[in-house]
Amino acid sequence: MSHGECFSNLAHKDVCILTFGCTYNHGDSRKLETVLISRGCRIVPEPEKADALVVNTCTVVGATERKMIRILKKYCDMPLYVTGCMMIVQRDEICAVCNPGFIHPDAITEEYNRIPHRTPHETGIVQIGKGCRGTCTYCITRYARGSPVNHTMGEILDEIRTCHENGAFEIRLCAQDCSAWRGEDHETLADLLSRTGDLQGSFLIRVGMMNPATVLPILDPVIESFSSSRVFRFVHLPVQSGSDRILSRMGRGYTRDEFTSIVNEFRKKIPDISIATDIITGFPGEDEEDFQASIDLISAVQPVKVNITRYSPRPHTLIADARAPTDYVRKVRSRKVQAHAEGLYHRQNRSLLGRTICVTVTEHIRPGSVLCRSSNYTGVIVESDLPVGAKVRVCLVEDRMYFFSGELVS
Repeated sequence: MSHGECFSNLAHKDVCILTFGCTYNHGDSRKLETVLISRGCRIVPEPEKADALVVNTCTVVGATERKMIRILKKYCDMPLYVTGCMMIVQRDEICAVCNPGFIHPDAITEEYNRIPHRTPHETGIVQIGKGCRGTCTYCITRYARGSPVNHTMGEILDEIRTCHENGAFEIRLCAQDCSAWRGEDHETLADLLSRTGDLQGSFLIRVGMMNPATVLPILDPVIESFSSSRVFRFVHLPVQSGSDRILSRMGRGYTRDEFTSIVNEFRKKIPDISIATDIITGFPGEDEEDFQASIDLISAVQPVKVNITRYSPRPHTLIADARAPTDYVRKVRSRKVQAHAEGLYHRQNRSLLGRTICVTVTEHIRPGSVLCRSSNYTGVIVESDLPVGAKVRVCLVEDRMYFFSGELVS
């Protein structure tokens, strides 16, 4: 079945889109939503309420793959379509459990670009490029998304403008590696962020994941661009391990000291910047000393968020057949990192309780409750029906680990 036939078959149906994985995948689902609405579809939240189901797949870790396979098995008797990374590199695994229609992510983008209007959202997702030039030994995503293909400066600025015109006040720039973006005239991410300051409106930009290896060559201008009032002072900088030996086996292209130097430079020039990072536990060859190095690095860097993944071998990758620590060891190590990180969050949060800060309402959580963000992306939930974009002062009254409960201050 061709992509065009898939879109035609979905026309005028109630469609549920289930999305797994990164912000980039969610961006593809947003595009698909716009395409389907333009063809008379109604988007519904649950498969049971739908005439057809689209599963936007992720292939990064084994646990997510198993969950998606269970869903495909469960709904294999209804009209079923699959898109995303798994359909590109693991189509045989999908076909072993169901017989869906396949929609390539590039086909979604091509169709989306033909549509003049966009579906309104309170938070905008703008894809600045796809693909990765990295050589990480464990990563299957680069096989799914290919070599870097960047959107132009003009295309990105137009999409940001359109998102804001459609109601978004938080706009998330995303790619497999945001700091690897280059424009047609060799502009860098720093140039792109600087140009967003020329756009009209009071929206705020959140920059997505950046690889330390591609941040290093443009570090000073990137830090300067994060000083803009247009950009959230929030950096997602995945380190993956605190051990140089494991970083080398991973093929990450930087050392522990280079990672910490990036963090230190950001904090020297933007003291209140929030740092998030990622850790993989149980990588092939990781021993207790390597694992402790990751724990020690988290203590040293004090991130506001640590995304923790247990290593799982992925097909087609350079290290797929390497021997890794046992499932039990991976589980124990991930739980230790989680407990250590949560202790940091609570200590950081307790130091902020009782403070009054300025925030912007970014989205409605439910009737009578809104999510607000400070300039360094601290999340505060307030019981209120304030409109998105409202700027208010709130007192932080309760630590809820990843965010706060707050009360409006008159």
